[in-house]
Amino acid sequence: MSEVPDQLDWQQDFIATNLLAIGYNAWSGYLGGGRGAIICSTNAPAVGIAGESFRTYFIQRSRLAAFLNAWLAAPDTVILRHHFMNAHILEAVDTYNPTTELVFLLESFNQVTFFYLRNLPITPPQCYEQVCKNWEEFQPVICEVQKQVVQ
Repeated sequence: MSEVPDQLDWQQDFIATNLLAIGYNAWSGYLGGGRGAIICSTNAPAVGIAGESFRTYFIQRSRLAAFLNAWLAAPDTVILRHHFMNAHILEAVDTYNPTTELVFLLESFNQVTFFYLRNLPITPPQCYEQVCKNWEEFQPVICEVQKQVVQ
């Protein structure tokens, strides 16, 4: 069995488990600065009373090209599915519908996987609304994420 399908299984599970937080951050970032991408790293998770939390950033489109050039050019970072290069990621950010879709890059160890998430079971604005309604439950994780928004 190939290694890539196993990786996609855990990545899809990760996205499903964290969709509310990912969608919240996508919509919050969009409201604060327009189009962009969510970047999440599973490297060095913080473990607290609510379980594991991961570093997550919203990178605005205006800063995304420079960010990707620096991040993905690092000798220890490999983007999976090599046909997705910076131009494809930037094109996705330029064309996605922020009310129903999001652009997500997931870093694990020295690999990055690009996801263009469509047909979500809950939209980014709905994620934002749900998190705001249940703020106390999400506050420790979301507050850490909001400190790390790159504008």
